[in-house]
Amino acid sequence: MVINKNTRELDEGIVKDFSSRMSYSSYLQLPVLLSAQQPVSRPVHHDELLFIIQHQTTELWLKLVLHELRSAADWLHNDDLGAALKAIARVKHIQKTLTEQWSVLATLTPTEYAQFRGFLGHSSGFQSSQYRAVEFILGNKNSGMLQVFDAEPEARSMLEDLLHAPSIYDEFLAYLKRQGHPIPQSVLDRDVTKAHELVPELVPVFKDIYENAGKYWGAYEACEELVDLEDNFQLWRFRHLRTVQRTIGMKTGTGGSTGAAFLRKALDLTFFPELFAVRTEIGA
Repeated sequence: MVINKNTRELDEGIVKDFSSRMSYSSYLQLPVLLSAQQPVSRPVHHDELLFIIQHQTTELWLKLVLHELRSAADWLHNDDLGAALKAIARVKHIQKTLTEQWSVLATLTPTEYAQFRGFLGHSSGFQSSQYRAVEFILGNKNSGMLQVFDAEPEARSMLEDLLHAPSIYDEFLAYLKRQGHPIPQSVLDRDVTKAHELVPELVPVFKDIYENAGKYWGAYEACEELVDLEDNFQLWRFRHLRTVQRTIGMKTGTGGSTGAAFLRKALDLTFFPELFAVRTEIGA
């Protein structure tokens, strides 16, 4: 047999018989995964597949973000700062991937999207339970969001659990208290079902950490990791806003929100306000 010089020969040891072995496809459940893209437009519009895959891959990444942030919160609760920071570092890389994904969806022009948008009904990314879960675990609690998931008992239950659980910032502040930092008890006893708001008494605590980084290196590093986490989240929000404006302008969202105007308000929300407020005080 003549072998084409531009063809790579298979190594003799490569496994080819998967009749009784686990394969790549079976391990990853690819028949299930790749059959989950079901366009609803009729006739099916070419660009709807892009729209579906963009959102499905986002949900997969959000699943991993939740996995890592839950673990990070648990590790902080158990004073394992190193493991928590490793998980947060991984989340930061995922965030960059999620942000860059918007550039793919931005190739969808207003004319193309308009041809199948009407088939989406009231379905909207606003209804992503995993996105809300990420916001909750980072501290942006909002009990009013729960009713959106009344028709999805499992999703609502997950969000209720996170609503009543300490956020990753709550766990970090409790960790600092156990390390001897003067965190006010009122902060530790706060109602965790509410979004954290700026506590002026916390700013001097972080000022001390930043100005004595060598002494408090672990806490100092954690502060910067959390700042990175919020910055990345805000970049994601901004790219989301710009992609929406580019694609539908100022139209109302399919889920009933005011669309771009609603998304713009999220840019004013913060997870870790004292970590940004302290920057004004350092070196003043």
